[in-house]
Amino acid sequence: MRQNKLINKKLLLSSLIGAIVLGTLGCGSKTETVRVAIGTQDTTINCATGGLLIRELNLLPKYLPKDGKYKHVKYDIQWKNFTSGAPLTSEMVAGRLDLGAMADFPAVNNLAAFKKAGKESIFLAPLSGSINGSGNAIVVPIESKVTSLKELKGQTISVPFASTAHGLLLRAIQAEGWQLDKDIKVIAQAPEVAGPALKSHKIAAHADFVPFGELFAYQGFAKKIYDGSQAKSPTFHGSLASKDYAQQHPEVIKAYLQATIEANRLIREQPEKYSEFIAEKTGIPAEVVYLFHGPLGLQTRDLTWKPEYRKATQIAIDTLKVLGKNDGTLDVNKFIDDQYIKDAFQASGLNYSQQLADYAKSPLVANDALTGQPIKTFDRVTQIWVKGEEKVRSYETPENAFSDLKKIQADGKTVRVVYSQDHQSDIKLLANLAWYATDKAGQIQAFLLKDDAEKWAKQQGGKVYDFKAIQLVTQS
Repeated sequence: MRQNKLINKKLLLSSLIGAIVLGTLGCGSKTETVRVAIGTQDTTINCATGGLLIRELNLLPKYLPKDGKYKHVKYDIQWKNFTSGAPLTSEMVAGRLDLGAMADFPAVNNLAAFKKAGKESIFLAPLSGSINGSGNAIVVPIESKVTSLKELKGQTISVPFASTAHGLLLRAIQAEGWQLDKDIKVIAQAPEVAGPALKSHKIAAHADFVPFGELFAYQGFAKKIYDGSQAKSPTFHGSLASKDYAQQHPEVIKAYLQATIEANRLIREQPEKYSEFIAEKTGIPAEVVYLFHGPLGLQTRDLTWKPEYRKATQIAIDTLKVLGKNDGTLDVNKFIDDQYIKDAFQASGLNYSQQLADYAKSPLVANDALTGQPIKTFDRVTQIWVKGEEKVRSYETPENAFSDLKKIQADGKTVRVVYSQDHQSDIKLLANLAWYATDKAGQIQAFLLKDDAEKWAKQQGGKVYDFKAIQLVTQS
């Protein structure tokens, strides 16, 4: 009897141990949900490789970890689109988003907002930008006689407040020696409001970020009279994350940045295809997208922390302090955390240090569409995008391009857009809004600003022409 009781106790103990073991295993295999909530700015096309392309091409799931502590994880990937950085920041601070993409100025506002809430955000990596500042722009109505910023004294300029374009405008005003509300009036206006205001001449000028300076010009109701490159102050858009989230899920952050790297590679390899793709999703014309993202583009897609981009972030901190938007205690070195992008580079088989030292624009590898010879010099490259053709035609010189343009038109083909390279700053231009100057030998150079064209022509003993006139000169 005692033996039976002893056996029953052993059986009961074994059952209990088995239940505990099974329960433990059951808990270990229980599916956990990890949220990946990302805020994008689709129409701010500089953010495309950190948002729109990753989402629409479904790149993120390819890189999300599926082993180790993530073996039994289910990912809840959420996307939310915004037209500017401020509401995106509000969602991040509220804990409804884990990552986001925005420009340098809004990013610093993001840092300040997190700090105010007793939290921290980190700047993961740049996406696209310019060490010289191109991308931000000031435009005037197309009929305006204004051709330079200095002619706007006493007028009203609108700008999206707290944007990177706002920072550019404030620096440009300071460089002119003007005082706000005395020499110039600046009002807050989003691009969707500024467009109609320019058309109806309710404002003298509008300053804005990517891609609206070029978009309004392309749409034919405005012209660019000031490019950010004139300020010689770096600007960029980049990706941010909640610091708590990044520390909890560093593997997820790395996966997101690997997806960014792939999106960047795709648009570099097939700029026309993905310019059309972005246009389809955003309504921003492919011709404007290519202006930024195509070879020799207006801005450079660069995922490494160039010293100039660190400087841009510090400039944003300093400017916002002057505006009373932060208390001056923000630390750019704690905000920028380059370890995540370095890990993503390594995981993607790329050399971060090598890319960090590379300042080149997206390269143009093409034969001259008129001569058939490889293009070897790029300072006077001119490009023509013909309707119905998948690839943009490239030419080593404006002379070759305008000669071929005559034939294209004679064949009854429609030209979507012509691009030129600015001789002064080497930025990509919409050729129909550029100015052209010749030297004594008749060689042509393109310029954004009429003043620059006139100065160069005077030095070279040449003349200045608009787009229509220069075609007559080269085709005569």
